[in-house]
Amino acid sequence: MQRRMAGWGNGLLGVIIFSASLPATRVAVGGFDPVFLTAARAVIATGLGVLCLLVLQEKRPLKSDIRSLTIVAFGVVVGFPLCTALALEHITSARSIVFIGLLPLLTAFFGVLRGGERPHPVFWIFSGLGSALVAGFAWFQGAEGSVTGDLYMVLAIIVCGLGYAEGGILSRRLGGWQVISWALALSLPVMAPIALFTLPSDWTHVTLPQWTGLAYVSVFSMLVGFIFWYRGLATGGIAGVGQLQLLQPFFGLMLAGLLLGEVVSAGMVLVTGLVVLCVAGAKRFA
Repeated sequence: MQRRMAGWGNGLLGVIIFSASLPATRVAVGGFDPVFLTAARAVIATGLGVLCLLVLQEKRPLKSDIRSLTIVAFGVVVGFPLCTALALEHITSARSIVFIGLLPLLTAFFGVLRGGERPHPVFWIFSGLGSALVAGFAWFQGAEGSVTGDLYMVLAIIVCGLGYAEGGILSRRLGGWQVISWALALSLPVMAPIALFTLPSDWTHVTLPQWTGLAYVSVFSMLVGFIFWYRGLATGGIAGVGQLQLLQPFFGLMLAGLLLGEVVSAGMVLVTGLVVLCVAGAKRFA
């Protein structure tokens, strides 16, 4: 029982860490180009991840794992950070968090494609309803948002769901934080040159909050959050602790309002709550 409770505690901490990612990214893109931000956070996290791998003398992945690690890197190291950074140039972090409500659902969808899972037919009813809610919200609130920003968020959720599902499969053998560390290391030959090529020519305009945002998404969103999240899944049970991810939109909206002073409309809260209910129903029949 104590081990299971520790798993839930680690899982909750991981969700809270991830919940601050979009508000932190929203702050960081005010001072950094989205492409540089994506590459820089990957390079910084790679240094820390590789250091952990060397100190703990973790076993190397097999050659057959390279394809899966490439998918993980594409989804959570490159795709999601870049798409969200681009989206947050056009929309608020509060608006973007509505889309995060679909992340557990997309992860389950790719679990069907990549992991061979076969959810109950009712699962797809909840899936379609949740997708319709998000699409409807984005359509009717178009005056307050941006089609470009919304499309970037949809793409971000798709690639992140793919990266989570692939990483979840691979972590059964390599371990969770090891998977993200190896994926980061694999991406370094690409991300390091991009970071150097997009290096800002003038740093004087970058404020302390923007530096803090870069540090947060590099250290916590890209690495530390995965350590707690996957430790929670391993010790508390994937099915149970995985439900904690449904709390992420609520934590994210709260942080966007408290830290950034963004307006969190009643419509955003309502749609987020309905999407979370749909995801919970879908997970029930997954």
